[in-house]
Amino acid sequence: MTREVQRGFGGRPPDLVVLGATGSIGSQTIEVASGLGLRIAALGARSPSAKLADLAAAHPGARILVAGGAAEERAEFAQRVGRPVEFGADAVVDGARTPGAIVVNGIVGAAGLRATVAGLETGNRVALANKESLVAGGPVVKKALAEHGGELIPVDSEHSALLQCLAGEPPEAVARLILTASGGPFRGRSVETLAEVTPAEALAHPTWDMGDRITIDSATLFNKGLEVIEAHHLFDVDYDRIAVLVHPQSVLHSAVEFVDGSWKGHLGHPDMRIPIQYALTAPERAPSPARPFDLVGLDLTFEPPDTESFPAIGLAYAAGREGGSSPAVLNAADEVAVAAFLDRRLGFLGIAEVVAATLEAAEWRPLETVDDVVDADREGREIAVSLIAGAC
Repeated sequence: MTREVQRGFGGRPPDLVVLGATGSIGSQTIEVASGLGLRIAALGARSPSAKLADLAAAHPGARILVAGGAAEERAEFAQRVGRPVEFGADAVVDGARTPGAIVVNGIVGAAGLRATVAGLETGNRVALANKESLVAGGPVVKKALAEHGGELIPVDSEHSALLQCLAGEPPEAVARLILTASGGPFRGRSVETLAEVTPAEALAHPTWDMGDRITIDSATLFNKGLEVIEAHHLFDVDYDRIAVLVHPQSVLHSAVEFVDGSWKGHLGHPDMRIPIQYALTAPERAPSPARPFDLVGLDLTFEPPDTESFPAIGLAYAAGREGGSSPAVLNAADEVAVAAFLDRRLGFLGIAEVVAATLEAAEWRPLETVDDVVDADREGREIAVSLIAGAC
């Protein structure tokens, strides 16, 4: 780690807690941390996998936290690791309470909310790659942030780009936030041609290497709708001033338009290690883990999203404007519908249809606590499961 980056940490690099350690974000975070010379204090994952056991061996000083697994799996895993292992969802959340750590929350799904809140309540920096924390529990996360003095730094490339473009700019100078979207593998396709899309086709993202759910969400553009809600909470900008542009090359990661007509954009390789590293070192910068970037020879194109073929963005805007429990229901229904699509129990177009019907059926309520979010999430899942069962 460079001396300049150490100064950004107050002279002593913090320890890292990596939640979702065996996933894409977790794996890349561990790679980046190695390059920065940061120590891993804890590794958390959903299941007691061989990959997590290998990580435990590579980081002998780290706490090992496992949310799930059957009793037999846990026993075999603990024996393989050869040191104490903490099991249960509460153990993973407790990892976020490690004092003075940077908590990288790469947990997939609404289960990541409790860890985000726990990290903020401890006063830690939370490097957030768990969309659902802000989408489902935005008001609760912001309350924890305001009351406990933690720090929330986005890991998503789009929100990292916005954070960097907004640095030093007064809120009244901002006209619009511009979120860019690759358009996914089906950009330009009509509704009729999307009816027979298979999971394998939807998982073939043209530029990014991501987990299954986020890749499907990119194909439906739900991912971009969730990012709109995230941006609203992260930057306190109303929905009328957040726009989406389809940019297939994924070189401009996002931009800000200012009231004087100027724009700031963040450009670079579509490489998640870059925003991950910035979330760990901000506001300082360290040498890039990616190859040098060059604009020469690039053709950058932009177009509006096709909201007829991809209605997900409109659903997300509507849920975001409704606020309260609606975004949590939106996210829960989407997670259930994506799982059903991957299991071939639901067609590609059925994902948005299930989410829309779930939003229509769910009861709206305000959100004040994590339990409120959990209740809204549970209702969204139950309704979506029922709708899918009725359609099969």
